[in-house]
Amino acid sequence: MTITADLIQPDRGQEAIAIHLVNSETFDGFASGLSGPQRAALAAQKFTGGGYQVGIVPDGESWFAVGGVADPEELSSWCLAKLAEVLPEGTYRLAEHKPGPALFGWQTAQYRFERYTKDEKAEGPRVLLTEDVAKIDLVALEAQAASLVADLVNTPAEDMGPAALEAEAERISKECDASIEITRGDALEKGFPMVHAVGRAAERKHAPRLIQLNWGKDDHPRVAIIGKGVCFDSGGLDIKNARGMLLMKKDMGGAAHALALAELVMKANLKVRLHCVVPAVENAISSNSFRPGDVLSSRKGLTVEIGNTDAEGRLILGDALTLASEHEPELIIDFATLTGAARVAVGPDLPALFTRRDQTAEQLLEAGKAHDDAPWRLPLHDPYAEWLKSDIADTNNTHNNGFAGASVAASFLDKFVGEDIDWAHFDTFAWRPAAKPGRPKGGAALGLRAAFHALRGRYG
Repeated sequence: MTITADLIQPDRGQEAIAIHLVNSETFDGFASGLSGPQRAALAAQKFTGGGYQVGIVPDGESWFAVGGVADPEELSSWCLAKLAEVLPEGTYRLAEHKPGPALFGWQTAQYRFERYTKDEKAEGPRVLLTEDVAKIDLVALEAQAASLVADLVNTPAEDMGPAALEAEAERISKECDASIEITRGDALEKGFPMVHAVGRAAERKHAPRLIQLNWGKDDHPRVAIIGKGVCFDSGGLDIKNARGMLLMKKDMGGAAHALALAELVMKANLKVRLHCVVPAVENAISSNSFRPGDVLSSRKGLTVEIGNTDAEGRLILGDALTLASEHEPELIIDFATLTGAARVAVGPDLPALFTRRDQTAEQLLEAGKAHDDAPWRLPLHDPYAEWLKSDIADTNNTHNNGFAGASVAASFLDKFVGEDIDWAHFDTFAWRPAAKPGRPKGGAALGLRAAFHALRGRYG
């Protein structure tokens, strides 16, 4: 089930099933007010008030639910998620508390990817009522944006190639009244040579393209959002092994984040002049694949020696960052499933964050912490950029010593961002290896809410 806008609704006193929230410290006091049969029902369910526990309690001819949380007075995004996953279909309200940030997880808990098969046993929807009507529209948009990222990333490469990303961008442009510009196939060779080189080996159905969305008033601050759209990554001639290739449908996760964030910015009507850029390619293997040792030209004019064809995402981002910089934006944010090194450093849950300015990093970190989507800052360390030196070109796309891979990749991107432009780079996994309440296994929006709420703080 892709998330819809009706999973949270205004509380106007309509009939609903009550949910009581407790933790292990307050459970005994709560239970003392129940009847003997009600306490017995909770005991039979082994309910003790622990986190994510759910109990159902008979109440005459009806019933109510009890949920275990860490602190009933200070809810997080995920506190109600287990309830939303396991309660029967129906309408609910919290008996003593306001859901607050937990409205988000209530929705994401009900996400299902059902493009190819449906879970016939799945129940739903579960609707949560809230008196905080002002938050409903925004938090619904956030949940739908997270759902879009998951949908795009979960879809296999045959059905989510460059053309499919273009179609998604077309949908967004129509719904948000944005202009769209597409450069496809061999037309990329002149203006976006690195995008063309990486994508040229794919068959015509998956031909590369450069997607641009523009929206907003000319007198508003210009903000660029960029996403790596490698719709499948074989590794090119430096081919990945079978295990390394298995999840490479998610290598367009950066593009999914960029499109979702762009749609969110437009539908939230932030006061920006938005420029969204998505280079979309398949890194395929053919007789015309770009090769290790080749020297590519770039939109910026820098020449790039190819140390590894499996470091292709930074190449297409280089041309996209150059394009965005030409318009002199106040801020550039890019998303990319860029390096395995970032996952070694911070694991799958935390997007690695790189920024030129400390203040921008602080804004993103604070917004992420406040909305349960925290990134982790890693260094843009100038001396590491020296490891990208090439004997025959302006730069290499990889380094050979194996150190600080995420930082070195970010240093490569930094070469293509205009001088003095505020820039933030998210090296995100875009995937959750195991399910948690409100966070299904599979495609995942990691860094999306941090970026959005930082933008709201600046331009809301």
